[in-house]
Amino acid sequence: MKVIKKQTLSHDCIVCGLDNPNGIKARFYEMENGSLVALFSFKSTHQSYPERTHGGLISAMIDETIGRAIWIKKPGAWACTIKLNIEFHKGVPYDVPLKCIGTIDTMSKMTFKGHAEIKTMDNVLLAKGEALYMFLPLSTIAPHSHLSPDDVNVPCPEDDPITEIDI
Repeated sequence: MKVIKKQTLSHDCIVCGLDNPNGIKARFYEMENGSLVALFSFKSTHQSYPERTHGGLISAMIDETIGRAIWIKKPGAWACTIKLNIEFHKGVPYDVPLKCIGTIDTMSKMTFKGHAEIKTMDNVLLAKGEALYMFLPLSTIAPHSHLSPDDVNVPCPEDDPITEIDI
């Protein structure tokens, strides 16, 4: 499926932060079918038990993917998670390429709901979740921060060759 747009990233986010040494460093792609796909690999530093990624980081990946999927319908929107429900289907490995596919299900003036799945590149379901978010301005989310939206919206690196993803 064709990539329509590559989403911006940030410097410090645990999921997408380009400069976070402990981060997942996921890249996010808006697809022609209206879904959002994250491509990433967890690292051994993200483990709980040996050979398994920590459930909190799995949850963070699902949360981030759904939360960013709203940008397809409402570019530049900011929101905070109200409710997050995760199902773990198989152990999620680290040091292997994975994808997380997210979609927005409903949207109102104040909230939106969506769902996402983490899969292997061969489409084996590892975990899935659904979440509810409340729209909030960045100034409310981080009231003491000096950051502007431009500070946390860093362009995807130009050397990113992805133009199609099998979902």
